[in-house]
Amino acid sequence: MARSEAITFKGNPMTLVGNELKVGQQAPDFQLHYFDNGLHTLTLNDLKGKPSLISVVPSLDTGVCSIQTRTFNSALKDLSNSINAVTVSLDLPFAQGRFCNENEIQYFRTASDYQDRNFGTSWGLLIDELKLLARAVYVLDQNGQVVYAEIVDEVAKEPNYEAAFDALKGLLAST
Repeated sequence: MARSEAITFKGNPMTLVGNELKVGQQAPDFQLHYFDNGLHTLTLNDLKGKPSLISVVPSLDTGVCSIQTRTFNSALKDLSNSINAVTVSLDLPFAQGRFCNENEIQYFRTASDYQDRNFGTSWGLLIDELKLLARAVYVLDQNGQVVYAEIVDEVAKEPNYEAAFDALKGLLAST
C-alpha cells in the first residue's frame, strides 16, 4: 500500500510505501545490518526483553539527522543499561560506524536497511520518490508492542523528543 502525500520534504508532498504503524500494534519484524568488527544482523527479537527507542532518519550525514541522533544519544546516557536504542537509516553500516565514531555516539546502535528496505516498507516509512526512510520515532515495550509512534510530517524538521522520552520513561516506571 502507498500513502500519497503522507509527509513533505522541503514542502513537496511525498508518498510513503507500506501501512502506517500505530500505537497498540505489534512492531513488524525486521532484519537490519550493523558493523561491529564485521557485519551483523539485528532483528526485532534481539530487542525484546527491554523497552526500545527506535529513531529513524533518512541519512546520518545530514544536518537534522545528525542533530536527532546526537540529541537522543546525549539524553539516553543514564538509561543506556535499561533500554535498547537504535537509529535506523539506509546509510551503509560502515558509514554509520564512521558517523558514530566521529560524533561519539555511545548509547545508540546504528543499523542499516540498505539491503532490501524491508524495515522501511513493513514499518510504512520508505519514501517512494526518494528511496530514503522518513523521519520517525517509535518506543516499543519489552515485548515489541508500539507504545509511541511519530512520523514527522516534514522530513526537514526534528521529532518531538520530549514526547518520545515521556513514553520511554513511562515504560521504565511501570517495570
